[in-house]
Amino acid sequence: MEAAAEKTAETPVSTDSDEDRQLVKRAQAGYLPAYDELVRRYQQRIYATVYHMTSNHEDAADISQETFIKAHQALKSFKGDSSFFTWIYRIAVNKTINFLKQRKNKIHMSLNDLDLNAENDPDLVALVSEKTPRRDLNLSELQERLNEALSKLSEVHRLVVTMHDIQGLPHEEIGKVLGCNTGTVRSRLFYARQQLQAFLSDFIQ
Repeated sequence: MEAAAEKTAETPVSTDSDEDRQLVKRAQAGYLPAYDELVRRYQQRIYATVYHMTSNHEDAADISQETFIKAHQALKSFKGDSSFFTWIYRIAVNKTINFLKQRKNKIHMSLNDLDLNAENDPDLVALVSEKTPRRDLNLSELQERLNEALSKLSEVHRLVVTMHDIQGLPHEEIGKVLGCNTGTVRSRLFYARQQLQAFLSDFIQ
């Protein structure tokens, strides 16, 4: 499962395909291999998102498994108003947020498994690399700083950064998952980036 987070950014995911709709219909009719195929299509993306939020492989595996179990149990109620991906992503996000609320001890997030390239990432790393004359930044030091900064964000702001800047989801898709409009998504993302920049200010000056 650890490799899942590494491959996610490289694997484009269709979120509203005819194949998905056909698989859902067959799964709703009781054909288990159809649901297994849906799991195969989206398990890496779901796992990676949960891991980026929890920073724990066991927790991410458990929540991902619970997500697909719950989705299977509720599959007959899925009307197709959104894509299957959006629907199951929303289940995973809600489960993760509830889990984080219940967890008392503050976590230390780890970005070791992120497919994060310090030279090419346009959103997160730019906060550091474009504002300092030191172009030979050590990647591990950069990841550690980003790690600390992300851990200080609220759950909802960490979530939009994870979904957009790390997972690569568009604003519209994030809005569907979170049940808000794209303007709210953009606002939260802007605020989160401002917070990251503030947290990193001592490093980028």
